[in-house]
Amino acid sequence: MRQSSWIGPYIKQNRTLFLWVILLGLLTVFSTGALMFTSGYLISTAATIPETILLIYVPIVGVRAFGIMRAVSRYIERLASHSLVLRILAKMRVRLYRIIEPQALLMRSRYRTGDILGLLSDDIEHLQNYYLTTLLPNIVAMVLYGGIVISLGVFSIPFAILFFAYIALLVLVMPWVSLLYARGKNAYMKQERNKLYQKFTDAVFGISDWMFSGREKSFIADYEADEKLLLAAETKQARFATLRDFIGQLIIGVMVLSMVYWTNEQVVDGVFEPTFIAAFVLAILALSESFIPVSNAVSDGSLYKDSIARLEEIEDAELLTWEEEGALEKIAIDTENVTLRTEKLTFGYTDAKPVLRDLDFELKQGEKVAILGRSGTGKSTFLKVVQGALAPTSGSVTLNGDDVAKLRPQISEMISMLNQKAHLFNTTVLNNIRMGNQDATDEEVAEVAKQVKLHDFIMSMPDGYHTQMTEMGARFSGGERQRIALARILLQDTPIVVLDEPTVGLDPITEKELLGTIFETLQGKSLVWVTHHLVGVEKMDRVLFLENGDVIMDGTHQELLANEERYRHLYELDRPIRI
Repeated sequence: MRQSSWIGPYIKQNRTLFLWVILLGLLTVFSTGALMFTSGYLISTAATIPETILLIYVPIVGVRAFGIMRAVSRYIERLASHSLVLRILAKMRVRLYRIIEPQALLMRSRYRTGDILGLLSDDIEHLQNYYLTTLLPNIVAMVLYGGIVISLGVFSIPFAILFFAYIALLVLVMPWVSLLYARGKNAYMKQERNKLYQKFTDAVFGISDWMFSGREKSFIADYEADEKLLLAAETKQARFATLRDFIGQLIIGVMVLSMVYWTNEQVVDGVFEPTFIAAFVLAILALSESFIPVSNAVSDGSLYKDSIARLEEIEDAELLTWEEEGALEKIAIDTENVTLRTEKLTFGYTDAKPVLRDLDFELKQGEKVAILGRSGTGKSTFLKVVQGALAPTSGSVTLNGDDVAKLRPQISEMISMLNQKAHLFNTTVLNNIRMGNQDATDEEVAEVAKQVKLHDFIMSMPDGYHTQMTEMGARFSGGERQRIALARILLQDTPIVVLDEPTVGLDPITEKELLGTIFETLQGKSLVWVTHHLVGVEKMDRVLFLENGDVIMDGTHQELLANEERYRHLYELDRPIRI
């Protein structure tokens, strides 16, 4: 089995900090044991009522020193370990983003939103726990295991062997039993959590449909029922963990009693002073607590393996696709003068009737083409194909003669898209607009906001461009959200802009104003406007009408008005307000 690229490389990159965290963890454990050992000796010595305070002065200083050392080392160890893990997680999240970002056009078809949330929340976060609660503590526990056995072996080999067996129950046998018990249940709970992520995110994005249909109570009841099933499984596993930890504490109790018996025998034989009985007992009681978490950490092993497998599966699928398409190297292309062309383009999701059939299409720099048709005629599919998100069944799609599949790493430099519903992020207006170009200055952001006629509205708010936005765009109307998305496109500054029904759901007046702004601000850009109605279509250089995968009309607006009765009829019916 190959070594996981989601674990080993990050350890190697941060090996120095890893070693420091382990050393600090060992120092913390040593300080804890030394504190309890010295405390036990101090209590026992003080109980003998020594003739002078000088006899217990050194143990008193030791207790204070080890107490301070334990607190300081624990704080520094926690600080260093979390710094280490947060560095690793940041790199993992960036890596995951770079894997899925080229397939952003297919997020809804390849990965549902809940899947992505599952990757980020369950898988990436599980790998965080792998470092914090499994790898680092287990290394410390195993080093401590060896240290205790070797130290006891100096005094008594048979007693060291006995403790070797005791601790083996805590760090080998019980973790193995926990892993066997939890393996299937962890997989089940992880799968159910992913289902809840999917169901919840689908409901959030479709909340208006739930409300309009009057079925929101039905959804909540169904969701709560699924949550109860998951909670029942989690409760059952928690009971097992409680029982397992109770057994672990019993084993520690036996270890303590064995230590009491052994140290008493050593005192009788004259090896130890009686004051050392409490010292050894308290020390082993404190140190043995480090072994209890091992079982829980190991039982989560199946979660880590599943998380790694999911991440590697996505990465492997992406790399395979890119290697098959020869898209690993960036191709030089003239972004100032781009021609998009399809020849005999055919695409079908299955072996049944194709969605697109023998489509010839050309878009020269600066041209504006409208693609019309009813829902389900292949308009959105056409957009995915021309942007390289879907591979054609037959035929070709090229930009300046280069296959778009080979241009996927740089497709965002040539084609930008204004969707039906712009996604806003939980950050400021300034940052939301700057999504189009992360390097844009505040002045450039303000300039594009002026172009899309949004600047005055933004400045009318108390915090201006620093006004906080919610992810669902509350306090901003549909037209305002689309203008923010349009401002992003202006910052992105690509030669081709795709308009995927950007005015759906807007009232006629807002639609008219937004279309006017779009056509005004995108002068000189090549436009592919996909729509299901004809409002504003007279602004286009050409109009294509798709039906059942075929182009049934193709020409200028005036040509179609003169020669196509059906088009003329649709145009008259579908333009309540002239632009």
